[in-house]
Amino acid sequence: MQIAYQTAIGKRRTDNEDSAGVFTNQSGVKLTLIADGIGGNQGGDVASQMAVAHLGHAFESTSADDIDEIKTWLSAQISVENQDIRQRSQQYADLSGMGTTIVLAVVFEQMALIGNIGDSRGYLLRDGHFSQITEDHSLVNELIKRGELSKQAARVHPQKNVITRSLGIEEDVKIDLHYLTLAQNDVLLLCSDGLTDMLSDSQIQSVLEEATTPAKKCDRLIELANNAGGLDNITVVIIDGGSEVAE
Repeated sequence: MQIAYQTAIGKRRTDNEDSAGVFTNQSGVKLTLIADGIGGNQGGDVASQMAVAHLGHAFESTSADDIDEIKTWLSAQISVENQDIRQRSQQYADLSGMGTTIVLAVVFEQMALIGNIGDSRGYLLRDGHFSQITEDHSLVNELIKRGELSKQAARVHPQKNVITRSLGIEEDVKIDLHYLTLAQNDVLLLCSDGLTDMLSDSQIQSVLEEATTPAKKCDRLIELANNAGGLDNITVVIIDGGSEVAE
């Protein structure tokens, strides 16, 4: 298995409010995650950095190797981090109202646990089929589910970036978690909306199917998103199950 990640500021933003990381616990289980910060001033930066650093370092100290045990730990840890971010935002006026999306994958040899809050996404490429695993917590997705908006119209909707669930904003927050049995040569992609707002599914799939390393695929996806306008920060994590040597 090979894991790579990359983040970029994009073409229009002056700061990068995305954060990402890969962490390994005492049993060799890996956690990869992306957080896309929300909030003015430096709030978004702080919230996303807190989420990645705190969850990652807490995970490194665990020795859990059972997926159900990690699911229970993760749900509890998300609640702790939600309160930490809320408390920090209440302490400092310039951080008021800060929060963050999050998408993560806990990867075992034959299983993965995919989780998300907000509109950062997780995808699976398997046998030529590219599909979204996570469900966006966003206004446009609610409209799509009610049949009031098409997926095509959602891409250009003026409120497409309005999210309905985030870490650090509400008193209580729940992370959606999905079990996934991994097959040989599966590729998992985690990304912030700075990628998916710029590129179509077919464009992303084409890059993931290239015969090159996950690191180079990360760079290529960011390059294409920037070429398409780079309207937001862009962050990607690629987990390639077909690779035998970690990078």
